[in-house]
Amino acid sequence: MPMSRIRARHGRFLSARRLFLWPLLGIVTLPLWALLLHAGTTFSHLPPGSAAATATSLASSLVALALTFVVGLPLAWWAASADQRSQRVLELLLAVPLLMPPLVLGLVLAYVFGPTAGFGQWLMSLGIGATNSFLGLTLAGFYEAAPYFVYAAWAAFGALDRDVLEAAWLSSMPPAQTFRLVALPLAAPGLAVASAMAWARTIGAFGAPIVLAYHPTGLPVGIWITLSEFGLGPALELALVLVAIALPLPLLAMGVARRAAR
Repeated sequence: MPMSRIRARHGRFLSARRLFLWPLLGIVTLPLWALLLHAGTTFSHLPPGSAAATATSLASSLVALALTFVVGLPLAWWAASADQRSQRVLELLLAVPLLMPPLVLGLVLAYVFGPTAGFGQWLMSLGIGATNSFLGLTLAGFYEAAPYFVYAAWAAFGALDRDVLEAAWLSSMPPAQTFRLVALPLAAPGLAVASAMAWARTIGAFGAPIVLAYHPTGLPVGIWITLSEFGLGPALELALVLVAIALPLPLLAMGVARRAAR
C-alpha cells in the first residue's frame, strides 16, 4: 500500500477518534462545567461560617499531607525493594482501608480513637482528644489519603532503573544519600502524582470526618450542613470554594511531573 494512502487512512482514523473522544470528555467533566455554570449565573454570597471552614480544611489537610509524606514515603520506598511475599502482604493490608467505604472508615477510627477506647482514653488524659477536634479531622484526612499515596509512590519507586540504583550502591553511596540524591529526583514525576492524589483525598474527605470530627467543621462537612440548612444553591457556591483551594496543588504537581519527566 502506498505511503500516501496509509497516511490518509491514519489521518481519517485520528479525526474519527477525536470526534468520538470529545463527547466522552464532556461526559466525564460534566460536574466541573455544571459547577462553573452555576458560579457564573447565581453566585451571590457565601454561607455563614465559610471562612472558618475554609481555614480549617486548609490547615488540617496540609498537616495530614505532611503526615502522609512522613509515613508513606519510606513505606513506599521499602515496598519497592521488598521481596514478593512482603509486597503481597503489604498490598493486602493497604487494600483493606482503600476499599473500605469512607463512612465505615470513620466508624473504625471513632472506635479506635474515641473516648471509650483505650487509645482514645489515653489521648483524652493528655488533653488532645481525637473526636470532634482538629486532631480528629487531621487523622480522618490522613487515613483517607495514605493508601492512595503509598500505592502511587510505590509504583513510582518500582519503576526506577535498578541499574542506576545499583551503580550508586557500588560507588559506596550511603542508603539515605542514595534515596535523597538518586531515588527522589528520578521518581519525582510519580511522586508528584501521588501527592496530588493524596491532597485531593484529604481535602475532600467527608465520610470519615463526619463521624470522627463533625467539629471543627471543614469544607466537605460544611457543604453538607449548608445543603441541609440553606439548599442546593449556597452549597454549590461553597463547593466552588473547595474546588478553588484544592485545585492549585494538583496543577502544580502535574507541572512538576512534566518538568521532571523532560
